[in-house]
Amino acid sequence: MKAFLILEDGHVFTGTSIGAQREVVSEIVFNTSMTGYLEVLTDPSYAGQAVTMTYPLIGNYGICYEDMESERPWPDGYIVRELSRLPSNFRSQDTIQNFLEKYGIPGIAGIDTRALTKILRESGTMNGMITTKEYESLDEVLPRLKAYTTGKVVEKVTCREKKVLENDGFKVALLDLGAKRNIARSLHERGCEVTIYPADTKAEEIIASRPDGIMLSNGPGDPKECGSIIEEIRKLYETDIPIFAICLGHQLMALATGADTYKLKYGHRGGNHPVRDLETGRVYISSQNHGYAVDTKSLDPAVAVPAFENVNDRTNEGLRYTGKHIFTVQFHPEACPGPQDSSYLFDRFIHTMEVKKNA
Repeated sequence: MKAFLILEDGHVFTGTSIGAQREVVSEIVFNTSMTGYLEVLTDPSYAGQAVTMTYPLIGNYGICYEDMESERPWPDGYIVRELSRLPSNFRSQDTIQNFLEKYGIPGIAGIDTRALTKILRESGTMNGMITTKEYESLDEVLPRLKAYTTGKVVEKVTCREKKVLENDGFKVALLDLGAKRNIARSLHERGCEVTIYPADTKAEEIIASRPDGIMLSNGPGDPKECGSIIEEIRKLYETDIPIFAICLGHQLMALATGADTYKLKYGHRGGNHPVRDLETGRVYISSQNHGYAVDTKSLDPAVAVPAFENVNDRTNEGLRYTGKHIFTVQFHPEACPGPQDSSYLFDRFIHTMEVKKNA
């Protein structure tokens, strides 16, 4: 069946309908990863967005449900150059077409994703519609596209109740802002007992559980939409508990301590982004998925200083908090998908908890 991708600037791409055959309006973003499409689909940070994969062939190794980063896929839509309908992989349990249909994700295949990506890079991220309806005029469509916002999506993706991954090591409280499974797994594999809390949990409840450390996870949307969560994170900052924050958690900690954030032109999404450790000068290849960044000009050095920067555009990729056992990063040290270069940051967090405990 024929399908259309309509952008808010009037561009129209014609292709083939994949997945669920329903109309959706969303923010159109692109991801440059060459593998890991299932992990991308099940990353809660994509809630409220439709994902374009720049790698041309998607689905060639099928679907392995064990590799999902959450209970379900989160993007509103999926955009690919070519969808492989016959996967070849001994671990494959399903096709990507069936997976998209099963979870009601509409998509479009057969379009020039390179041309689409160039538009988004030159004009910036914009809203769009995936539809099988052939509109005679865009006059009724474009106002709907321009009016769309992702809104408060953290509440949509967070867990509904507290859960515990038992272990014998340090007790870590993980605030689920849209956490990928590999964050809790990375801590648990290092011996930590991980208690996962819903995003709306009060700081007092977390502090009362006497954790050795607190983890603030990744998540979707504009960080400034998370006003009540920011207030609770400010209370966590005021304790002396070690804190490690990733992606959205990194942005929320910055906002909670007086810094500012801004929207990037087209964001960083993929498994090949270089970041530099400003203390050592060493460069790591990182997995990233974010559309906002911390404004380093708004930082008070008495509160926090930059720790990492993006090699490509020099945007902030991490902060070290002055006089606190707190460090935060914009990229994903838990990867999945992506390189494992920066997984050592979980070991740094373990060391921080050891130092605090022995102080």
